[in-house]
Amino acid sequence: MAGQDGEAGLRFAVLGPVQAWRDGLELELGTPLQRSILAMLLLREGRAVTPLEMIDAVWGQDAPPRALGALRTYVSRLRAVLEPGRSPRTRPELLTSVGRGYALRLPPDVFDLGVFERRVATAEAERRAGDHAGAAETLREALTLWRGEPLAGAVGPYIDNQRGRLVERRIGVVETLMELDLNLGRHADVIPELIALTAEHPLRERLRGQLMLAYYRCGRQADALAVFSDTRRALVEELGIDPGHELAALHQRVLSADPGLAWTALAPPRAAHTADKDDTPERPRTSARPAVPARDTAAAGAEGDDEPVQELPRPAQLPAAVSDFTGRKEAVNRLRTLLTSATGSEGVPVVAVSGIGGVGKTALAVHVAHSVHEVFPDGQLYADLRGYTEEPTAPESVLAAFLRALGLPVDVIPDGLAERAALFRSLLADRSMLVLLDNARDTAQVEHLLPGTAGCAALITSRVKLADLPSARLLDLEVMEPEEALGLFSAVAGPERVAVERAAAMDVVAICGFLPLAVRIVAARLAARPAWTVASLVPRLTDERRRLDEMRIGHLAVNATFALGYGQLDPGQARAFRLLSLPNGPDISLQAAAGVLTLSPMEAEDMLESLVDVSLLEAPAPGRYRFHDLLKLFARRQAEITEDPAAGALALRRLLGFYLASAQAAHRLAYEGSVIADHLVAVPGTGRSFSGAAEAIAWLTVEAETLFAAIGQTAEFVPAPDALLPAADLLLAMEPLLESGAYVREFAARTGAVLAAAERIGDRASELRCRYVLGRVLFGANRLADAAEQFQAALELATATGDRIVTGEILNGLAVVSGRARRHEEALTWFEAALRAYKEIGAAAGEALVASYSARDHLALGDPDAAIAAAERGLAIFSELGSGAGMARARYHLGIVLTRVGRLTEAVVHHAECLDFFRAGGQKVWEQRVCCRLAETFIAAERYRDAVRHAEQALTLSREIGHPYGEALSLTVLGRALAGTGSVRRSGDCLRRALEIFTRLGSPEAADLRALLKMDQVSD
Repeated sequence: MAGQDGEAGLRFAVLGPVQAWRDGLELELGTPLQRSILAMLLLREGRAVTPLEMIDAVWGQDAPPRALGALRTYVSRLRAVLEPGRSPRTRPELLTSVGRGYALRLPPDVFDLGVFERRVATAEAERRAGDHAGAAETLREALTLWRGEPLAGAVGPYIDNQRGRLVERRIGVVETLMELDLNLGRHADVIPELIALTAEHPLRERLRGQLMLAYYRCGRQADALAVFSDTRRALVEELGIDPGHELAALHQRVLSADPGLAWTALAPPRAAHTADKDDTPERPRTSARPAVPARDTAAAGAEGDDEPVQELPRPAQLPAAVSDFTGRKEAVNRLRTLLTSATGSEGVPVVAVSGIGGVGKTALAVHVAHSVHEVFPDGQLYADLRGYTEEPTAPESVLAAFLRALGLPVDVIPDGLAERAALFRSLLADRSMLVLLDNARDTAQVEHLLPGTAGCAALITSRVKLADLPSARLLDLEVMEPEEALGLFSAVAGPERVAVERAAAMDVVAICGFLPLAVRIVAARLAARPAWTVASLVPRLTDERRRLDEMRIGHLAVNATFALGYGQLDPGQARAFRLLSLPNGPDISLQAAAGVLTLSPMEAEDMLESLVDVSLLEAPAPGRYRFHDLLKLFARRQAEITEDPAAGALALRRLLGFYLASAQAAHRLAYEGSVIADHLVAVPGTGRSFSGAAEAIAWLTVEAETLFAAIGQTAEFVPAPDALLPAADLLLAMEPLLESGAYVREFAARTGAVLAAAERIGDRASELRCRYVLGRVLFGANRLADAAEQFQAALELATATGDRIVTGEILNGLAVVSGRARRHEEALTWFEAALRAYKEIGAAAGEALVASYSARDHLALGDPDAAIAAAERGLAIFSELGSGAGMARARYHLGIVLTRVGRLTEAVVHHAECLDFFRAGGQKVWEQRVCCRLAETFIAAERYRDAVRHAEQALTLSREIGHPYGEALSLTVLGRALAGTGSVRRSGDCLRRALEIFTRLGSPEAADLRALLKMDQVSD
């Protein structure tokens, strides 16, 4: 079907790999997650799917925090693939939005599953009409649409379920085809096909029966009987059951050479369009399925009258419920639903709860098991499988205990695992029991311990995610919510004591990482010491080196719980666990972890995912990993014990090297034409690459916390004299983040820390970089004198050391400081020095920067022609370099100049273009500035309402990023715009607030405002 040469239009396929074609050419459908979303939409056959349904289908319980945004991105990409020529302003015709969800609207003949189902329906209609040959031919045509495993290349819980459904659907159709062929007398022809099918599906009794019948009709009675023997052996070994009634009855008929098994020719198909209903001869009824005599229940009852029925025991083995169980409402409700919703229907509910040691899996499972005991009236079985001890409980031992609990004498319990499992399932048949398997090591330990019939259920706890356990529903248990953890602490320590020190109690549970075991231990220690206060616990727990030692009471210890999981790791996993705990960042990306571990990204992913599987690492989002706080402390302690300190320091240097190389690439793209990135210190290893400036800045934003943490950690320890410069260079490479305005405090703190370390060890190169970055930070806060002091100090260092990496930028900074202080002649002198510095190193982008920034000083000195020429020259150079960031800044300055000379329409165009660029890049400092300047332009054009709108946007942005100078500028422009609309009172309020801020900052604009407030049109 899909993808064949010459086929016009779109075609879609799921009966094999998930694929799509247009006019015979295969389309690129993107990542497995994107293919999964397309597959779900296809399988819903035009019905709408909500975003929540999609997230649950694709990610299940492991949906990342930003799943909704990722989903919308995938939908947008699919729309672009399916309708490449559609304008963004045109509504999609295929992948449409329906309410809050999405639907894929397709013609009926373009989807292979739809074509398959229609052909199967046609075959069924032909079969009912007596046209068995036509039905068989139609089914064979339908089966040609299958191209391998269905939904290959797609992932997620929904896909896994649908894949199983489609596989079952196919084999069901194959069985129907075999029956048709047998009815048509093709028994000799189907034997090779049935041999292959039974080898592929050895437990399908219908296929086995069809093969027996085919052999029998070919006169091969012995082969038919051998098939039954093989089937019985396979069912007993694999499932612990005997063949079903139909196959057993067929076996008896073959043994007795029943004449009814012989083939009888079928009547010709009915001509429904010519024959009257009453005239239609009755069609002979033949079938490959032998008739099965009904059980004589009355006789069976009579036979049993002489023997009293012995009722099996009803075990109640659950541990005592936790009396102070607290919180977990959502998890409790979900487990209750999963365990009870399928009771009485086909299948056994199996639920596996996983999570970090100490997270409360057993307490939750026992609590839920007690709460559903009425749903399982025949009893509850419990076993501690001791999966994380040196000697886990063997499944054979668990089954022996269960069988004894069910009333079997020891001497009748079989020896083998398979036999015990089969007997266990037999005893639970037609009963309603709950089996709780606690502390499982892996799937192999529990797979033989599960009930086999509907009415029962199994609940499993394990640190491992038992994803390979067939039909199991998985619940990954997280740490408690803060209020839940506080409730547990209060229940154990005493509500009265906690109520009077609630704030301190919240600090304590937060230090415990909201881990139930840690909270319980600390609360129990408090309860055992009446003289202690809650507040007295805080300093005892704050010391990270002692924290785990404080979390111990009696036989309970957080450290010991973690040690059980750590002890199960192989050497490679244990090394990764230790080394990944060393960085101070809140989490780590896959690529960064690969650098730490000196592994390829693929190898690193396998390693990290194996740690996630055993709950020693968390994966909060695709490609990102983190430790629970207490596990991180435990891992660091193991690193201190095991790792050579030099090895740990080297791992951190590799991480810093990865971050620097990646930030270097980001800086190069964000500031096209700048040569700073080319002169950063060389580091071993490679970093990330980016497709463009937007992706580079997005990476810097996502990684900001981890980058600042790596810088701070380096500054704190300075493991070697040459180790500080990469941290200082990383601050320099992160310069694009300053434009967002969101990280001013972080830049100030980390730059200060590196500067102090540089002065301490005499690292002048690092000191130079830090003083430049600090100057930029101080200028952004409008602390002009302090900024000038740092720039001057940096310039002296550059002159003394000959390190010219940021000389032009330093001189440019001094010029901008002078200009804002209204020392315009001085500013132009600094700009000329910066221009010479840039020319010496061949930095054309620097020359353009000087031209653009100096334009405002020319204007202030009364030379508009020089101002326009400088601004246009800067824009021309940046345009020639292809620097998007540079062109945006040049347009900003050109727009200011054009506004002042009355060329308002041109000014609006330039400001609008650079505003789009800054908004797209999340550069809120520049976005705020441009909104202010646009408002000024609209005031000059007497478009006061437009001016108010942009000034209010600028005000909102300045407050959002914590920019007092920007806030005062925005209030000033807003006040002027409001005056133009006649809102005199509001105008005066804005101007007075602006005056307060400018005065506090010591800005020269304060004098301008005092004069403006004296004007009659804005006075009260």
